[in-house]
Amino acid sequence: MARIDYVELPSVTAHEVTRGFYAKAFGWDFTDYGPDYSATTTGDVDVGLNGQPDEALAAPLPVIRVDDLEGAFDAVTKAGGTIAKKIFSFPGGRRFHFIDPSGSEMAVWSEL
Repeated sequence: MARIDYVELPSVTAHEVTRGFYAKAFGWDFTDYGPDYSATTTGDVDVGLNGQPDEALAAPLPVIRVDDLEGAFDAVTKAGGTIAKKIFSFPGGRRFHFIDPSGSEMAVWSEL
């Protein structure tokens, strides 16, 4: 089953401040994946804070989890989605980004 299980927020201008805000406001614990990327790891719908200036989008990025990444890539392409980033690896998995017909960017990921 495919479902949104991750939302990535841009935090380029104030990564540590943003991380501190969510920790204080909601009691969220973050795991750091380098100096400019942090994420909650609760296992339901997690939040990532992307402080990478060359990678972060201007808007939140919903991320859909699937079991078959290549199958999802083919399905998105056949349904008319535009691939914004081809499949790439990151710590813990692989993902790609696409643009839907309304212009919204989303990502699809699977574990390694």
